[in-house]
Amino acid sequence: MDQRVRNRNGETQAHARLKRLALIWAQREGYSACAMEVTLPRCRYRADLAAYRPNGRQPAVTAIFECKQALVDLRGDNGCTSTTIQRLEKVHRRREILERNLRVHYPALRVADSLFDEFDSHNFSAIEHRGYKQVVRQTQALQNRLFDCTKFETLIRYRSANLFFLVLPNELFREPEIPIGWGALIESNAELILARKPVWHEMEPGSQLRFLERIAASGTRVLNRQHEITFEKITREDCRS
Repeated sequence: MDQRVRNRNGETQAHARLKRLALIWAQREGYSACAMEVTLPRCRYRADLAAYRPNGRQPAVTAIFECKQALVDLRGDNGCTSTTIQRLEKVHRRREILERNLRVHYPALRVADSLFDEFDSHNFSAIEHRGYKQVVRQTQALQNRLFDCTKFETLIRYRSANLFFLVLPNELFREPEIPIGWGALIESNAELILARKPVWHEMEPGSQLRFLERIAASGTRVLNRQHEITFEKITREDCRS
């Protein structure tokens, strides 16, 4: 029921609860610098929770936590680029064959919108061909998945952090659906349990510093909202000085 209840920011209570549990777990594990909704360096994604653990004279550890409250959210971001491309190429070849045959059997579909006959387009949708409509839908779905739903894979490929954790309700945990390289934290009795360990990914010290800077910037934005400090207020103070 609480999955359908949303706060003013459009976030469900279930998602907010998972983020809170992840924040508690991260700090227990020594991640002393944490922030939610952090825009990550080098990519267009935001992390539900980003965490930084200092390690004395040893390299620090950075971690990204992604919280998923429903299967549709998990599967939406868990797209494998290579598999999706292979499926897209297969569907595209099927579409080319269909269009070639439809041109032969339905010459009236040609739209004379070019100076040269070989470049004329065809209005294949006019005949409501069931097979062709299905191929078009599959192509659109795969293209959307390829460009919009590969978050888990992209974060690892860009080495956005050293460790990656997926945070899930217990009933949502399915080992085969956990992204490659990601760890899994599952909710149990109002706490998180490590169900699968993540794979370590090397990260340049400069990238770790930029990661920490993003955490600090996100924390500053939260403080500004809490104290009702606007950008206009800051710029006015700068002008006076």
